[in-house]
Amino acid sequence: MARLRVAVLISGRGSNMEALIEACRAPAHPAEIVLVASNNPAAEGLARAAAEGIHTYATSHKRRSREDFEAELEAALRGRQVEMICLAGFMRLLTDGFVNRWHNRILNVHPSLLPAYKGLDAHARAITDGVRFSGCTVHLVRPEMDTGPIVVQAAVPVHSGDTPDTLAARILTAEHRAYPLALELIASGRAVIEGERVTIARAEAADGILFNPAG
Repeated sequence: MARLRVAVLISGRGSNMEALIEACRAPAHPAEIVLVASNNPAAEGLARAAAEGIHTYATSHKRRSREDFEAELEAALRGRQVEMICLAGFMRLLTDGFVNRWHNRILNVHPSLLPAYKGLDAHARAITDGVRFSGCTVHLVRPEMDTGPIVVQAAVPVHSGDTPDTLAARILTAEHRAYPLALELIASGRAVIEGERVTIARAEAADGILFNPAG
């Protein structure tokens, strides 16, 4: 069976990109990363991807329209026959037109248990509110920020002495487990998208990982 052709979009170091690369290195994994692209030509993750033999591409978003930037990016994606996009620390909001053209084919990871704490400063807001658990959400992207069908969530405790940085580090570790799992579920066809909900066929328990089992 052909593996799902994936592009990872980054703006910096790309630690989630590294987790995805590591997972897709397994020959039996149903996805392969065929492109790492960035809006920042100096992004550290580009060199890491190139060292793994992955095709890289960078085009700056500065001093140009969003539509022009996305047209160039999309040409690179289609040039590599990309079927799925994973956003991994990509610090640009995509236009509605781009998102709609790639409907159900863009994954993102957000550092909260959506729909709680959309947007920025999710860790600080969770601590301020005194929640006992936070975590991360891997979801399909929609034009509205931090919305879309949830594929996988991972929960972590919030400790009494946490700072935004310590909570962020704990959640990032969870992201490195949840994101590769979500991509595997999508690529294998076990994640079934029905409208604005995802169910998982043949769900298997995973410590700290939450998803919606089928039926």
